[in-house]
Amino acid sequence: MTPKAVYWDMDGTLIDSEPLHEQSLVAALRSVGVEPPVDLHARVVGQAARPVYEVLREQFGLGLEFDDWINLKYNHYMRHAPGLLPREGAMEIFRDLKASGVIQAIVSNSDRMVVDVNLRAVGLHEPAMKTISRNDVRNGKPDPEPYLRAAWLTGIDPVDTVVMEDSVTGAIAGVAAGMRTIFWPQDRIDGPAGALIAHSAAEVRELLGLD
Repeated sequence: MTPKAVYWDMDGTLIDSEPLHEQSLVAALRSVGVEPPVDLHARVVGQAARPVYEVLREQFGLGLEFDDWINLKYNHYMRHAPGLLPREGAMEIFRDLKASGVIQAIVSNSDRMVVDVNLRAVGLHEPAMKTISRNDVRNGKPDPEPYLRAAWLTGIDPVDTVVMEDSVTGAIAGVAAGMRTIFWPQDRIDGPAGALIAHSAAEVRELLGLD
């Protein structure tokens, strides 16, 4: 059954931006003399900027203040973001849901400037689009607050909504918000308890009642 609303995570779920986040993380760390392990991005995927910064301070001795660090990373990210593309199959799902009258919103753990530049890159930066960034809430994912804010903004009961996520962090937030949560990871990994697992766009479409 098609839901009344679908709330999309942005990075890695709707937009294929996780590789650029990883490149920016690596480039910023190397510029200050830190060589990151190959699995660093996988360990922090889905987390907001501040918790990632704390990991870098504690585990790798990053000496920059937070504002200096985030400026360094985002300078790289913003230069390359206009070339971003949607995740394969995601935009078709988004458009079919829109054609069916389903209300949609973007709910991201990224900062507002990243949300805006990403949505412009894929042509979704529209005045009517409801978007929640990390700057719009007190607590980011895995706290349910971002998704509950989306429910408040759209006026849709959480039980009538679906959350689309590619990270365990985000899927935990969706489940905690009392929303039907589809976990569509980039790799074949287990999802959190309570989430529905999809490993292809076709499986997502079936779970959303589009086919």
